[in-house]
Amino acid sequence: MMRKHLIGLLAMVASLAMAGPAFADDPLRSWNDGASKTAILSFVERVTDKNSPDYVPAPERIATFDNDGTLWSEQPMYFQLMYTLDQVKAMAPEHPEWQTTEPFASVLRGDMNGVAAAGEKGLMQLLAATHSGMTTTEFSQQVSDWIATKRHPTSGRLLTDMIFQPMLELLSYLRDNGFKTYIVSGGGIEFMRPWTEAVYGIPPEQVVGSSLKMKYEVGDDGIPRIMKLPELNLNDDKDGKPVGIQGHIGRRPIFAGGNSDGDFQMLEWTTSGDGARFGLLIHHTDAEREWAYDRDSSFGKLDRGLDEAPGRGWIVVDMKRDWNTVFPKQ
Repeated sequence: MMRKHLIGLLAMVASLAMAGPAFADDPLRSWNDGASKTAILSFVERVTDKNSPDYVPAPERIATFDNDGTLWSEQPMYFQLMYTLDQVKAMAPEHPEWQTTEPFASVLRGDMNGVAAAGEKGLMQLLAATHSGMTTTEFSQQVSDWIATKRHPTSGRLLTDMIFQPMLELLSYLRDNGFKTYIVSGGGIEFMRPWTEAVYGIPPEQVVGSSLKMKYEVGDDGIPRIMKLPELNLNDDKDGKPVGIQGHIGRRPIFAGGNSDGDFQMLEWTTSGDGARFGLLIHHTDAEREWAYDRDSSFGKLDRGLDEAPGRGWIVVDMKRDWNTVFPKQ
């Protein structure tokens, strides 16, 4: 086994050597040469060159990225929704009333149409049952245990392997050039924080997301703790994203990346500031390597963004055309 592993490593080294200096020097090697890649490289060069009229001091180099559909996949449903459904099933033996109470009954029957029919109110019921009534430490451990083994229903890969290699390279490239990278997602902030540093290199303090209210208390054992409450604190989606950015970061980004109309206001807020600005949208066009969807999708709908991106100067990344690799090699 060890010999086989060493042979594999030697083969990888040899392939890198044959690729030549251009490969070694390319920070975005999973991006095909073209307008999208050129625009990114040009922007970063301009804002980091002290002799450029577009120079931006390092403390102001803030880049924000949506998560679902931007940094990792979001089909056939948001991964946090998968977690929620799994938790309902795991908790069901302690709640026999759920067998006849919607939307829990639909979850237990595997009836996603029934879950969808419950609407936002039903979703909040599911989130309240599975994301609150526990300490932040307990919730973090539950999420960590779940995501360590959860596999995607169609690819069979771990969910943490459903991340986009080109976006990992972009995050690293920006950080190498003095940017501070943040996640600004409609997903739950406490759901993402346990794993974003290991997966994306983004520490928990640089994660902005939807959140439930919390309270500080001291238990009967005398140990302080923070409890998660079943009340919405911030819906970090659409116009909630600029609000979340201001509340958590306190600086307007100069670079923002998303993939759906839920990210529109974040890109609008970012690119309406003074000086050099960059807006990026990931367009899912690759049905063979990932999924192809946009205007009519239940998850990650991209409609207004496609229409208005050209006039606003935003870069629309065509996944099929612009990326030579989608997922990291296993």
